[in-house]
Amino acid sequence: MWFLSAVLVLLGLAGTVLPLLPGTLLVWAGLFLGAWIDGFTRVGVFTVVLLTLLAALAWTLDFVAGLIGAKRARASTQALAGAAVGTVVGIFMGLIGVLFMPLVGAGIGEYWAQKNQQRAAKVALATWLGLLLGMVAKIVIAFVMVGIFLISLWV
Repeated sequence: MWFLSAVLVLLGLAGTVLPLLPGTLLVWAGLFLGAWIDGFTRVGVFTVVLLTLLAALAWTLDFVAGLIGAKRARASTQALAGAAVGTVVGIFMGLIGVLFMPLVGAGIGEYWAQKNQQRAAKVALATWLGLLLGMVAKIVIAFVMVGIFLISLWV
């Protein structure tokens, strides 16, 4: 069972950057399984609740980070829709698609709304930076979750 727990965590860590893998959810599932295997004796309920809250935060960041970047640039509704469509399309294109299709979608959407190339580029860049920062935050949170689990397990 510990092997399955470790595999879930490793797949989850990979999934924080790879598309089609629910990274944070897999990390959480592996850590929860590890706590369950041990009967919640070393990794107690409080720690599991903390890990659950961190997983929820990372999951939320995954969905809203790009939108926050776009909103800060005062993106149009079309740019937000374009970023969302770009995100979905990007999932099927691999890591490069996940990284850059929201930027393309937001740029196309904003250009469609405003017919201004500079404005579209600004909105696209803000959306992309939001997504990139969200991904970095998600990776950091996943490693923090693993660290908290290991400390609870070994101390």
